[in-house]
Amino acid sequence: MASHPLPTDDDARARRWFIAALAATLAFRAWLAWAIPMSGDEAYFIAWGKHPDLGFYDHPPMVGWWLAPLLAISDAPWVVRLPALLLPAALALLARGALLAWFGATRVQAELAGVLLVLAPLSVWNVLITTDTPLTLFAFASLALFARAAQSGRGALYLASGACLGLAFLSKYFAVLLAVSYFAWAAFSPDVRGRWRGLGLVLLAALPFGLLNAWWNYEACWSNVMFNAVNRHEGADLSWRTPALFMASIAYLFAPFAWYAWKRPGACITELFEPERRALHFAWLVPLAVFALLSPVRTIGLHWLQSFVPALVLGAALFLERGELERCVRWFAVVAALHAAAAAAVAAIPLERWRPVRIYDGMVYLVETQQLLRSLGPLAERYALAADGYSSAAVLSYHTRSEVPVFGPGSSHARHDDILTDWRKFAGRDVMILRKEAPARVDYTPYFRSIELRTVELRGATFHVVLGNGFDYAAYRSQVLATVRDRWYRIPGWLPIGRCYLCERYFPGTPCGR
Repeated sequence: MASHPLPTDDDARARRWFIAALAATLAFRAWLAWAIPMSGDEAYFIAWGKHPDLGFYDHPPMVGWWLAPLLAISDAPWVVRLPALLLPAALALLARGALLAWFGATRVQAELAGVLLVLAPLSVWNVLITTDTPLTLFAFASLALFARAAQSGRGALYLASGACLGLAFLSKYFAVLLAVSYFAWAAFSPDVRGRWRGLGLVLLAALPFGLLNAWWNYEACWSNVMFNAVNRHEGADLSWRTPALFMASIAYLFAPFAWYAWKRPGACITELFEPERRALHFAWLVPLAVFALLSPVRTIGLHWLQSFVPALVLGAALFLERGELERCVRWFAVVAALHAAAAAAVAAIPLERWRPVRIYDGMVYLVETQQLLRSLGPLAERYALAADGYSSAAVLSYHTRSEVPVFGPGSSHARHDDILTDWRKFAGRDVMILRKEAPARVDYTPYFRSIELRTVELRGATFHVVLGNGFDYAAYRSQVLATVRDRWYRIPGWLPIGRCYLCERYFPGTPCGR
């Protein structure tokens, strides 16, 4: 462990800044975790936690594994959000320790890096539990271990980095971008002995996790691969708006760092001469370069960048001078205060004041789900409840503590309901579909003996109910389920198929996509 001189007044001031920032952001985030209604994505992942498995439709299984023990305690929002709530604090504490013990940082650098990590924009307000939560933690652990291994050459550290990389891969496929940055590091590190051996050890340790995911996909229609590599990219086209949005996201997250890098380009290049610093910088430069290349045809979500923020902060803490770090802290503190003020203002505004907003019905749906369910009255006893989209179905499932299926073809996203729901069991039953938009009668008449359309008024929002009597499974199979199979389960011929739940259940003897 590196030795450090006795603390100075500057060290003590930086320490106070860290403690104050940590306490303030934890308190604010705890309030948000309690106050924000359960989102559709979170409710969807909670369904994973209720059915632990080696994989789920859209992503690898880690967030479901994290949620399973929490759900055994409670499904209250603040409980299931605990990992997301505590993530910035955990990253800050780990970063401080790594900077001091491994990378020769001063106490001021380490403390201010911790402040930056808890004050970074996403760290201030993002308390939602998603696949990015475990990804960010494991990616950071892998990177810190890899940078230390690059510095020391110790094989055990490369192996530990690879294991964490494998856990990150089981969280979200974006972990592949971190692996690409390791390849880039090895390719551009002629001064490091054993760099390819080290990379090989990383990949060796990560391989079992990748094989586990591949085996699950082989037995489950290759659903992760189909969603991430094929289905979600339907309709992608060139646009000037998506690169502009990507640049706005970069400015929002990284503005002060980008400013100092622009002012001192020569010093930035010098940073790449040290193996461990090269690893830290490549871990955010390479993914951002990939996203930049994709941005003309894809919208780069803000949350896509979350797992690469710690790498940039670690690199910046070692690169920037103390005064520059302090100015970055002040910038982030002002932005954090603006976020807190905005959140308080929104919370103080009555819900009805948002009626002119286009998404008002969706806001009422999330905030007043229980009241909406109560307004259905005795209909809920006679009819099986369903929704017309996956987010709505997940929210209803969360509040009813039961599985609410998606009626209709849905979209390419969040199709885990295809695994959970067996429409054969609904044959002849009465089904009630709750919708936010007005339904077209023709979309439902082919699948029921008769239908009735009703509306429910709640806080100025109108919700629509389709009452379907006598579900015709045969018609639904031939029109809806066949469309689902042909559109989203057309598995390429070069992928070997072990099993496919959708085709085995509804189309036995007919391989999907073949």
